Amino acid sequence: MGNIFRLAAGEIANVSASRRDLLGAGAAGALLLAFGLPRGARAQKGPPLSRHATEVAAYLRIETDGTIRLLSPFVEGGQGIATSSAQIIAEELDADPARFVVDCAPAGAAYQMMFNDQVRFTGGSFSTRASYEMFRKLGATARAMLVNAAAERWGVPPEQLSTEPGRVLHAATGHALSYGELAEAAAKQPVPPNTPVKDPAGFRLIGKSVPRLDIRAKSTGAARYGIDSRADGMLQAAIAHAPRLGAQPTAIGNEDAVKAMPGVHSIHRLPGAVAVVADRWWHARKAAEALEVTWGEAGLPADFSSAGQLAAFKAAVGGAAEPAEAHGDVEAALRGAAKVVEAEYDAPYLAHAQLEPPSALASFAPDGSLDLTLPNQAPEMYQVAAAQIAGLKPEQVRIHSPMLGGFFGRHFLYDTANVFPQAIALAKATGRPVKVLWSREEEFRRDAYRPLSYVKLRAGLDAQGRPVALHAAAVGEGPLGRHMPGFLANPKVDDSVVEGLTEKPYGIAAKRIDFVKAPQPVNIGFWRSVAHSMNDFFYESFIDELAGTAGRDPFEYRMAMLSGSPRHATLLRAVGELSGGWKRGPYQAEDGTRRARGVAMASPFGSETATIAEVSIRDGEVVVHQIWVAIDPGSIVNPAIVEAQVRSAVAIGLSSALLEEVVFEKGEPQALNFDGYPILPPARMPKVSVRIVESGAPMGGVGEPGTPGVPPSVANAVAALTGQRIRSLPLAKTRLGTT
Repeated sequence: MGNIFRLAAGEIANVSASRRDLLGAGAAGALLLAFGLPRGARAQKGPPLSRHATEVAAYLRIETDGTIRLLSPFVEGGQGIATSSAQIIAEELDADPARFVVDCAPAGAAYQMMFNDQVRFTGGSFSTRASYEMFRKLGATARAMLVNAAAERWGVPPEQLSTEPGRVLHAATGHALSYGELAEAAAKQPVPPNTPVKDPAGFRLIGKSVPRLDIRAKSTGAARYGIDSRADGMLQAAIAHAPRLGAQPTAIGNEDAVKAMPGVHSIHRLPGAVAVVADRWWHARKAAEALEVTWGEAGLPADFSSAGQLAAFKAAVGGAAEPAEAHGDVEAALRGAAKVVEAEYDAPYLAHAQLEPPSALASFAPDGSLDLTLPNQAPEMYQVAAAQIAGLKPEQVRIHSPMLGGFFGRHFLYDTANVFPQAIALAKATGRPVKVLWSREEEFRRDAYRPLSYVKLRAGLDAQGRPVALHAAAVGEGPLGRHMPGFLANPKVDDSVVEGLTEKPYGIAAKRIDFVKAPQPVNIGFWRSVAHSMNDFFYESFIDELAGTAGRDPFEYRMAMLSGSPRHATLLRAVGELSGGWKRGPYQAEDGTRRARGVAMASPFGSETATIAEVSIRDGEVVVHQIWVAIDPGSIVNPAIVEAQVRSAVAIGLSSALLEEVVFEKGEPQALNFDGYPILPPARMPKVSVRIVESGAPMGGVGEPGTPGVPPSVANAVAALTGQRIRSLPLAKTRLGTT
């Protein structure tokens, strides 16, 4: 099957020239922009207004009953993008968002509307900010076409008409027509190219907490995910992967006996795996579990371990390094400092552990074309890759993108971590539609993990304890450098390793952030907030260490360092006020527990956050009672969705800080289900309070920015309470006491 990641990223020589230019740019850019944007690009307002902004017919269809169907470029995965997209369009269309039905659009050029119409993806906290201006224009254009249709029917100038949600009105005569009544005539109207959009002062919907469109379907079980997909005559397949990545099946000792098991259709050898196809998935899984497979020795080294990988990273410090950011003479400032502080931090491999395990349904039509239903975050990318694997042209592959049961960056193309090549191969081999569903064990075994990471930090303080120099060496390999090296902003620096260490707002005159490349042989991928998820823990914990060395309160220490950044200082004050007034502790709470607080800041995906956590210790473990987050995304569409996304981001950030860790020993991941890879249980989820601060800066993302501030704020609170500075996650590895 080859390297499907690189295949979709640009190895599309069999595509015609026009399609190659379009799909090559889109597929190659999708991962870059979704999760590996060069740092400067992440803060930009967005792409120029898409040329698709007036292609009303591609996006909207109004039914005679007034239902508005939106084909969205984005995949709904719980982040609320279907609702916010409908809300933006409805604002300019003058419609009720509740009348919208939103589906993910098929692969197609009209939906590649990001970054000069070359890219389409769902991720990187980029969907709303990338589509905001286009969707406003689209809604305004559709409204103008409805008004023109009504004017033509009534024989009056369009200027005499107005609208209210779902209707066009003629005040002089009292006439009114619903959008449903006008839809057919409006579709025949010429598309006006220069329809103005509203003055934001007149917004009716944007900025309001419009109810989510998907709540009822999810609450009643009507929502359908990839795992629910079906086709006539479908067979189902279960997979047994090699214990070590890269090993191949060499023999099956009991193949005849397994073929005789109930419901089994056939057994197939695949790259790095064996598949059992059966009438039902449970029959397939039981048969796959019964297989006696002999695996070859090639693949991930049998002596590979997480501990060995971390040791290799530590040994790489002092080797060849490339500066990711540099200001001033760091070494001279360190030599002249009154005190130098050093620390080493690390964070483990993490699984995505999304609720819905990976699945794919492949079905070949009589004409040889392919229907592929699978959870994904970039339909065009999957279309190109699937076409290559199936030996088809991209236009012969129809990608169906169901609602995602969680994603966090999991549903991009990662070689060896995708289901759809197996589904295509099995559908070809059997001549029947085949749905492949990985068990939870196979998902943990073949995830594209968040990379293990390590950073060594040094800082120089002057006689008053103020930082005059900071040097950080980030060692490792990131998903962008691994999979898309041709798209790095600086070919020598992997942004997905150093982000969260670079471009911090604190005023430090001499600063250098180095990237030290060191390979890691496991499959790595993008994880919610990418390198921010660990690097902000490293950096913000170290800032607290500097404050402690200086004998200063960490909140006030940060405030002093933000004297040149009013936006960040305002945000820090906001989270202090939200928490009822900053107090570090230790102090005794009303329930008698001894508590402390920690603070952290982060600047991910064009937004700014400040986080405070309050903790206590019970039986040597951290109890997090409350987390406060102030977020400045510049401007917002739906405050309820913003708050929900921040709470979701806090949950995953806290789970990673306290509990999560993928450990490799003897070349294999040790945890293959949630019994060995615990995630945060509901009983340990604290109360989360969110304050949105709209600074008017360019619109940033909201899906991921709430995650990075959580681990350092919790660790800083633990240090304040116990005197123990934890520099290696998760916190569960350390037995804690109280001072």
